[in-house]
Amino acid sequence: MIFRRSLLREFADVALAVFVVMFAIIIVTQLVRFLGAAASGTVAPEGVVALLGFMAIYLLPVLMALTLFISVLVSLTRSYRDSEMIVWFSSGISITAWVRPVLTFAVPIVAIIAILSLFLSPWAFGKSEQYRRQLEARDDIATPTPGVFRESKQADRVYFVGSAAGEGDTVSDIFVSSVQNQQLGIMVAKNGYQETRENGDRFLVLLHGQRYEGPPGSPEYKITDFDKYDIRIEPYEATKQVPQGRGTSTLDLLREGSPASLAEFVWRAGLPVSALLLALLAIPLSFVNPRVGRSFNLILALAVYMVYSNSLSIARGLVAQQKISLTLGFWGVHVFMLLLLLLLFYRRLKLTPLLRFFKS
Repeated sequence: MIFRRSLLREFADVALAVFVVMFAIIIVTQLVRFLGAAASGTVAPEGVVALLGFMAIYLLPVLMALTLFISVLVSLTRSYRDSEMIVWFSSGISITAWVRPVLTFAVPIVAIIAILSLFLSPWAFGKSEQYRRQLEARDDIATPTPGVFRESKQADRVYFVGSAAGEGDTVSDIFVSSVQNQQLGIMVAKNGYQETRENGDRFLVLLHGQRYEGPPGSPEYKITDFDKYDIRIEPYEATKQVPQGRGTSTLDLLREGSPASLAEFVWRAGLPVSALLLALLAIPLSFVNPRVGRSFNLILALAVYMVYSNSLSIARGLVAQQKISLTLGFWGVHVFMLLLLLLLFYRRLKLTPLLRFFKS
């Protein structure tokens, strides 16, 4: 009882610390990415928080699987380095005795990973894509990005706004370039505002500015001063797309049955299975041999994780290309890692006296 409680407590403490650190790294990385997209005008600033939340949910299964593997590996490695394993082995406990506490700790986390991978992650990715399309469907200057040249969605105008107080308020230092009837028109104004007419049409109203008009590349152009100039903001409707791939629900993937859908299912269903096998693999991989250095087992564990993860990605691609069947693509990698797990346990058991093995 003392043995199991001490292990479970240490697993939980290490897992919490690892998860917080890794989650913070992911959040900061994605936040920098979305802020850069918002600064360039490809993402609306008010959509950054929502997109960040959807992306965090989508990445949670992989993050939790890696957290589970690292927490078991680090905890048992510390026991080897602090000679606690020698005490447990001297008490007649075999290395197989670590399987039950690891499973007790891992099974609830694996269940959460399965729920996230099969249901919540696809939902989050689909919502993220839907939200992106809603933001793209907004008017060209509904949310102007100050200091950035932006092209209209119809690719017939270029806008520049020096500063903006917000949606529906005035904007200043306006530049608009458009080509109509083979005539280049450039309008500049010190300030302006957005206006919605009774019929629902939206206009950008420029105040006290100038219009330069002439053939592109020609020195002949005319200058017109104006007190008020209305530019109609063309409405844009985003195309409705059916969620595909990562945004499709698991039931729809199985119902569709296409190679791409089955390949996506191989990845989703493989995450919880790989998380459980990695937690068990951490038991023999945590063995520290002082003769080869204290970090050798961590390097070996990292190599095993990379091989496992990349093998799942390769199997996913092969199923999508119809080069292997769904059964082989799903079970092939996991069966191989299971055989590796049994081999590593066998090697560790050979180093343990047979009498202690039977006592455990």
